[in-house]
Amino acid sequence: MKIAVVGLGYVGLSNSVLLAQNNEVVGFDISQKRVDQLNQRICPIDDPEMREFLKKPDLNLVATTNETMAYLNAKFIIVATPTNYDSNLNYFDTSSVEAVVQNIIEINPNATIVIKSTIPVGFVDQISEEKNTKQVIFSPEFLREGSALNDNLFPSRIIVGEISERAKAFANLMLEASHKKDAPVLLTNRRESEAIKLFANSYLAMRVAFFNELDSYAMLGNMNSQDIIEGVCLDPRIGMHYNNPSFGYGGYCLPKDTKQLLANYESVPQNIIRSIIDSNKTRKDFLAEQIVARNPKVVGFYRLIMKSGSDNFRGSSIQGIIKRIMAKNIDVIIYEPNLKKDNSLYSFAVSGLNEFKKLSDVIVTNRMSQELLDVENKIFTRDVYKNN
Repeated sequence: MKIAVVGLGYVGLSNSVLLAQNNEVVGFDISQKRVDQLNQRICPIDDPEMREFLKKPDLNLVATTNETMAYLNAKFIIVATPTNYDSNLNYFDTSSVEAVVQNIIEINPNATIVIKSTIPVGFVDQISEEKNTKQVIFSPEFLREGSALNDNLFPSRIIVGEISERAKAFANLMLEASHKKDAPVLLTNRRESEAIKLFANSYLAMRVAFFNELDSYAMLGNMNSQDIIEGVCLDPRIGMHYNNPSFGYGGYCLPKDTKQLLANYESVPQNIIRSIIDSNKTRKDFLAEQIVARNPKVVGFYRLIMKSGSDNFRGSSIQGIIKRIMAKNIDVIIYEPNLKKDNSLYSFAVSGLNEFKKLSDVIVTNRMSQELLDVENKIFTRDVYKNN
């Protein structure tokens, strides 16, 4: 069958490649450059597995900037456009999703619209009423940057926010294309599926915040963080996973999803969700103070990316540290090969790694790299396990 995918970022592209194994997939994006890259089988994001899949000759995938070509005759249309949290509105900015849904209704009103973008609880109810349509459902994504396709090939679960035959059909499409045929499939009502996404990411953020606060305690008490973490995590109820200290949670999902969940609570009694958000800010404040205490004249920041294997640094926690150091009137330089010259941080960027090492009194890195082993005496990191 024909399936259209709107928005060819991490979520949209991984879904496109996954489903194009067994179906005709047309990807729509407003970026002509990205469309051209995909049609030439060039992967526009840093994902090794996706690069390999795009080389497969039997992958039935084309990309276009023509909405009509993409939407017409498609049975399912997946919407994966970005929804950023708007702090002024205290809500997700869902305008891109709303505009896409409107255009789909005008071009192909019979298509089932599957939203993969992260949305507030109650959004599908709201847009269905506003657009006078019964064609919109939600299916949350649980992908990691750098391994988005792998996470679709081996899904932890497949969730669709409607209990119906078409929801079951969509879930089966995802399952058939995956390499994990026994992945759990859960069909729920609309609001439950929307809440699952926000609560799952908020729990992950809470776990990051917990081990970061443990690490802060160990730092001030002159204790070994790794010993404490291992002693805690050997309890099988806690587990030895997702426990590596960092500069805070960041990236595409966790910051905005925790804030959106807090906004959704409104009059509901809560303490934990607010504390997760506050803890992330406190962690950055504390680490910035520790860096300043070293009395550096120049602080070098090695990479802006969240983790190795990723090319994204939007919302990365290290940028929060940079702002705090700059506020102390300390000179800052950055080494980030992926930084574009028109980026506002470019004026502080250094192109050569050797020059960067030489100029920096302290080198701050969220995750340790082999490239920095020769200047370990300058390094400031909280990376205990040397992994993501």
